Amino acid sequence: MKAVCWYGKHDVRVENVPEPDVLNPRDAVVRVTLTAICGSDLHLYDGFIPTMKKGDILGHEFMGEVVGTGNELKNIKTGDRVVVPFTISCGQCFYCRRELWSLCDNSNPNAWMAEAMYGFSGAGLYGYSHLYGGYAGGQAQYVRVPYADSGPIKVPSEIPDEKVLFLSDIFPTGYMAAENCSISPGDVIAVWGCGPVGQFAIRSAFLLGAERVIAIDREEARLDLARAGGAETVSYDKTDDVVETLKLMTGGRGPDACIDAVGMEAHEPGIAALYDRTKQALMLESDRPHVLREAIQACRKGGVISIPGVYSGFIDKVPMGAAFAKGLTFRMGQTHVQKYMALLLERISRGEIDPSFIISHRMRLDDAPEAYRKFQKKEDGYIKIVMNPFQ
Repeated sequence: MKAVCWYGKHDVRVENVPEPDVLNPRDAVVRVTLTAICGSDLHLYDGFIPTMKKGDILGHEFMGEVVGTGNELKNIKTGDRVVVPFTISCGQCFYCRRELWSLCDNSNPNAWMAEAMYGFSGAGLYGYSHLYGGYAGGQAQYVRVPYADSGPIKVPSEIPDEKVLFLSDIFPTGYMAAENCSISPGDVIAVWGCGPVGQFAIRSAFLLGAERVIAIDREEARLDLARAGGAETVSYDKTDDVVETLKLMTGGRGPDACIDAVGMEAHEPGIAALYDRTKQALMLESDRPHVLREAIQACRKGGVISIPGVYSGFIDKVPMGAAFAKGLTFRMGQTHVQKYMALLLERISRGEIDPSFIISHRMRLDDAPEAYRKFQKKEDGYIKIVMNPFQ
């Protein structure tokens, strides 16, 4: 079969690899009908996530048709059309029983690696390094799906793939980011980053009752899409001080909650950019936390900092004194995708949102190297790329 494979920084290739088989009684094999490149995949492409190996199959946003099942599966069968969450969760451990699916105790066979870095291990993830289990990803024609009785959700035949694909990651991720803000009627939410997760965070904030959403980015195509979703926008290239701008837009108080949908590869102007890039290059700092610093400074007293943007390790010069003095609440982490899939599928079915608005480019799997390059450089209005593995 064809699959998108990682070979090093800025080196992805489409190769022929063996098709997966059912290995365990709770496995399924899915024929992928649609897959996507996620902003998180760029952290792998840019070489910032450790424990990748040459030949690893990428991708964690995918859906398709079940073509094989283990003998213990009761909830899905061959021929079912399913969306697969990027978090691999056993469904039975302490955390899964509490709907903390991304913290599953049992799905990461390389838990010792994560424990060495973070003290504990979270769930395994598709196509996202051996730190998270070394599972083959979904940018491929076929995928083995472990614990298929506590992951995939069946979708109605009348809803097109493009409307439900993003239940696998970015729609639940943006929704959880907004839900973590504990939104009350009248709230003002600021969202840093107008990529796919930021766009879903904007629309989810409105679905959950926000009065205003202010989106911060510099790419005009992304700011246009944010405005189409009802947000007010700030281009950080066109203002001297994002924090002061947000204060002016909120009567001096600051946003009620701030969402960092950027994470470890934040762009920033001036000397601060040189500082972070130098420390990152020297491995004295693993991430660039410019957005997190701004969010802490901008958020109103007693507000919430919600972080769906991925951070991988250590960050520097984070203003914890400001966070403490203002009594901020931090909520973050990998998305508990299974918690939200049915809820958001229902919203799609009722016509409250059509997630396909985010798609900017439709491509073949063979075009993946070009797609990664252009997405990373934000060329030609690339915002969200979906790929058909069988075209």
